[in-house]
Amino acid sequence: MFDAEKQAIEARLRTFCEAQGLPAPDQVQWSQIPFAGEWGISTSLFQIAADSARQSGQKVNVPQRASELAEALAAELGTPPGFSRVEAVRGYLNLYFAATDYAARVLQDVAAAGEQYGHGAPKGEQIMLEYSQPNTHKAFHVGHLRNMILGAALCNIIEAAGYQMVRANYIGDFGKDVMKWVWNYKARHMGEQPPAEDVTRWMGDLYAEASRQLENNPDGETEIRALFNQWEDPDSEAHQLWQLTRQWSLDGFNEIYDLMGIRFDRIYYESEMEKPSKQMVTQLIAEGIATDERSEDGPVVVKLDQLLGLEQEKFRVMVLMRSDGTALYGAWDLALALAKFREYELAKSIYVVDVRQSLHFQQVFKTLELAGHSDLMKKVLHIPYEVVNLPGNIILSSREGVVVLLEELIREATRRTGEIVAEKNPELDAATRAQVARQVGLAAIKYPMLARENTKIATFDWEAALDFNGQAAPYMQYAHVRANSILRRAGGASAAAAPGHELHKSEIELIDLISQLPDTVQRAAAEYKTLHITNLAYEIAKAFNDFYNQCPVLGAEEPARSFRLGLVAAAKQALANCLALLGIEAPEVM
Repeated sequence: MFDAEKQAIEARLRTFCEAQGLPAPDQVQWSQIPFAGEWGISTSLFQIAADSARQSGQKVNVPQRASELAEALAAELGTPPGFSRVEAVRGYLNLYFAATDYAARVLQDVAAAGEQYGHGAPKGEQIMLEYSQPNTHKAFHVGHLRNMILGAALCNIIEAAGYQMVRANYIGDFGKDVMKWVWNYKARHMGEQPPAEDVTRWMGDLYAEASRQLENNPDGETEIRALFNQWEDPDSEAHQLWQLTRQWSLDGFNEIYDLMGIRFDRIYYESEMEKPSKQMVTQLIAEGIATDERSEDGPVVVKLDQLLGLEQEKFRVMVLMRSDGTALYGAWDLALALAKFREYELAKSIYVVDVRQSLHFQQVFKTLELAGHSDLMKKVLHIPYEVVNLPGNIILSSREGVVVLLEELIREATRRTGEIVAEKNPELDAATRAQVARQVGLAAIKYPMLARENTKIATFDWEAALDFNGQAAPYMQYAHVRANSILRRAGGASAAAAPGHELHKSEIELIDLISQLPDTVQRAAAEYKTLHITNLAYEIAKAFNDFYNQCPVLGAEEPARSFRLGLVAAAKQALANCLALLGIEAPEVM
């Protein structure tokens, strides 16, 4: 918001610094001043004061010097164009706008930007975010839910902040568990085809069966190891059977991704990492970073604490390879981390993986640092997240077959939502009701996963998720529908002009919250926290409902009527944009 005005002040600030012999800041940090009769923005002079003190080598009272600089700069600026007044307060420079001009400007900016309102200018940097990471030959259950939803929303937010996003997925299509499934299929289900629906359920059922069969078969481990060895020959039956059955899983995953509105720019596979990971392990052994204990029927390991000379346990030991020479996922992740940087010019490589893998990623990044890739390891980041709790404390286990399938959860959400929508608006035709039930049902699933700190357990509860009157997605969607209804009855909104009436408290609050979206997007992207967007979406919906209940719109006299219609349009757009960042659709009717 108000980028031109900010840039003009920043230019004058740098001129002021040059004239005073002060170090000019590379970037000026702005913050909004909470509304107290007028809107404003603020920046601090503390950094300039501290930098000048270091430059001079003299002992300086930084707060006092910052206050002096702020007062001098305020005097220098006078009243710049676009602002109503300027003041210096304890080292801060505060610039205020006239309330009516600010209100009109917010509405005009939203109308002009439309779906792009809140989005930042291109930053010229590319970021890859890897998320979802399902395993083939297993069920796609709600244990995958938070990762998928969180990763997709973070991609939307980071992209909106101005970065070029590479949405990546890393699918576990190889390893002992996969070969265990193939072993069971070959022995007991050869020739069977997956069902037309719920493919991942069928894959999961066979995986659970494989686990049970293996427990009662003393020769099973040897047979599975033999399949591993055969897999490396692409013409072998084991490899071709793996390829066929893997595709069944991938087809099932794609159906779910399409349903959830999720897409990827690059998909990596564990099987792709098998050969490069073995080459890397060989190199790490040669460099003395990895220890090869296979001659004693042991694994290949990296004894990180020992290599780093740590007396207290921190990184522990990372196992890269079994005694039989098969690579493990630690080795695959080493190869993958470097492959990403070879393929893309990344400013940041982000992994969204659950909190239980935190030590694993510390080991991977530290091993790569020891291997001479410290420059790249400054660009990697693991974003951990906690698990999802379901009502009844359901424990998910692919091995035991105790899972709640994502498809089941979606069907149940759609069914429950459909009943609520039919009760609230029985006049909707069947097709529209089905569409709205899907939009609201998916939103009800997604929002609870995004409205909490990543590292806190997310508890899914039907009553809370489908609350049309509380902090839940349907409440925000309904506010969007209400705004749309007003605009439809009015025939739309005209171009926003400065209000010709005294603004009501509810109008002020709504304008203020709408104006916060651009800064909130930047903050959410910088902190990798979706809850900043979920909180703002809720606050805008709540403020809109307060405004709706307290301020007549269609029945208001001019010029208040036209201004309020513009405010309704801006609120609707801001809500839709917030929801879109979260991967949630904003219905037109409900």
